[in-house]
Amino acid sequence: MDVRYAVGRNEVATMTTEQLRDTFLVDLFENGKLNLLYCETERAITGAAVPTSEALALEAGKELAADYFCQRRELGVLNIGATGKVVVDGQTFEMENLDGLYIGRDSKEISFSSSDPANPARFHLVSYPAHAEYPTVQAKKADANAIKLGSKEDANERTIYQYIHEKGIKSCQLVMGFTALEPGSVWNTMPCHTHERRTEVYMYFNVEADSRVFHMMGSGDETRHIVLGNEQAVISPMWSIHSGCGTRAYTFCWAMGGENQRFDDMDGIDIANIR
Repeated sequence: MDVRYAVGRNEVATMTTEQLRDTFLVDLFENGKLNLLYCETERAITGAAVPTSEALALEAGKELAADYFCQRRELGVLNIGATGKVVVDGQTFEMENLDGLYIGRDSKEISFSSSDPANPARFHLVSYPAHAEYPTVQAKKADANAIKLGSKEDANERTIYQYIHEKGIKSCQLVMGFTALEPGSVWNTMPCHTHERRTEVYMYFNVEADSRVFHMMGSGDETRHIVLGNEQAVISPMWSIHSGCGTRAYTFCWAMGGENQRFDDMDGIDIANIR
């Protein structure tokens, strides 16, 4: 498990492109491996499991000082690849493309596998500390709370699929889902906002090989950007906006944790005031 330490908004103002990428960009998808990144911000962990010929087990590692990964944590999973399985303490969850899964605190044995090693599942993982136990629950796309937003005129026609949230799958602090842009739309989360009470991870996928997403970050009055390709993510601390514009339509998974679970707890910034 890699470890990344938090930096403040004053440090970001002096960073080069490479320093920004080294600090905030996350690139973890690798065939046949389970990779994790432990972030000092909210003690979030994000990761990716791409099982091929063998199942991949989720282990705590010395960084957590725990007997098993979910001893004091909860975990959200989104499969962005082909069909696979997640086994939690002997219970098997068949995971098709865009299926989600909430794994509750005190789940001891967790593993990931693919139905076809040549066409593997690709599991995106996000975890936060948890103070209580909630049941492990699977989320199908058809069961998500789907919210249509935006317009063709604003190039941001999109559907938000909420899985783990206040009125959906229950959790301690994790909130998770994904947003899919319609063809011809390229903007997400504009007008932009910050979450002064939470941190967030954006993981972009369904980004074509010759396409890119310009992820906007930084404080609203002094923005920066990071250019991302397919299956790359950005850590967004409480003081940073998180908004993207692609060269084509794309999909992204959003996951956050912190003081509350209110999806609409946002500190909005007027477009006219963005710098």
